[in-house]
Amino acid sequence: MQDELSPEAYFANVRKEIEGPYGALEGKKALVLGIANNQSIAYGCALAFRAFGAEVAMTYLNEKTKKYTEPLAEALGVRPELYLPCDVTIEGQLEAAFDVIAQHWGKLDIALHSIAFAPRDDLHGRVVDCSREGFLTAMDISCHSFIRMARFAEPLMTDGGVLITMTYYGAERVVEHYNVMGPVKAALEASARYLAAELGPKGIRVHPVSPGPIKTRAASGIGGFDELMEKAAERAPQRALVSIEDVGLATAFLASDYAKLITGDTMYIDGGYHIVG
Repeated sequence: MQDELSPEAYFANVRKEIEGPYGALEGKKALVLGIANNQSIAYGCALAFRAFGAEVAMTYLNEKTKKYTEPLAEALGVRPELYLPCDVTIEGQLEAAFDVIAQHWGKLDIALHSIAFAPRDDLHGRVVDCSREGFLTAMDISCHSFIRMARFAEPLMTDGGVLITMTYYGAERVVEHYNVMGPVKAALEASARYLAAELGPKGIRVHPVSPGPIKTRAASGIGGFDELMEKAAERAPQRALVSIEDVGLATAFLASDYAKLITGDTMYIDGGYHIVG
């Protein structure tokens, strides 16, 4: 995302260029977990939700991250009472965030999960050498927290809803340096399919979204990431890297009634890289 692109300019561009779907999320309530800064994929999604008419609530990890996320909450028009602390490793914080949503909104239409972590030594080493503690930490934060989010969101989605999580191509194919996050993201995608089957009768759709490589803070921890981006730009059929705005627009589409009979499948937003990578 270009630093000079303000939320106001982004909204204006969306309204001008996408006249049909604009307003497709009017009146919807969306909770976004995982915004770290203005380069976050989750921020691109939150921008798109707002541009398409949804009201947004968002979380921040801890007091140290506030200086990066509080201005974004203000730019998104997030009400102060809906800018919520949420560290999924702290018992009760995720549930408390949903309690606040229930109190202030009484319902929820969209919940987006963009949270992933693996300890550095385990992420940079071979899968076969991954520690038990590191594997469980990565699985808990990156996968089980999505299942927990779905559990807390379900009773608030009385009119149906949409659950979205962020995955990556390394869940399907072996990607050099992705290491332990490959099996973890594969588990996340499988979990999304099972959630889609279980919650579908209640009108709740589940979407694992798989963007191409984007230079985010989380991605910077992956070894050789710059080379991975170069390869994607060279080999993707569209010869382009994906942006957080690209992911946001596609995710807003998935959250709308335009995608009301799509659920459970991984949606690739990568310029076609996954078909040739």
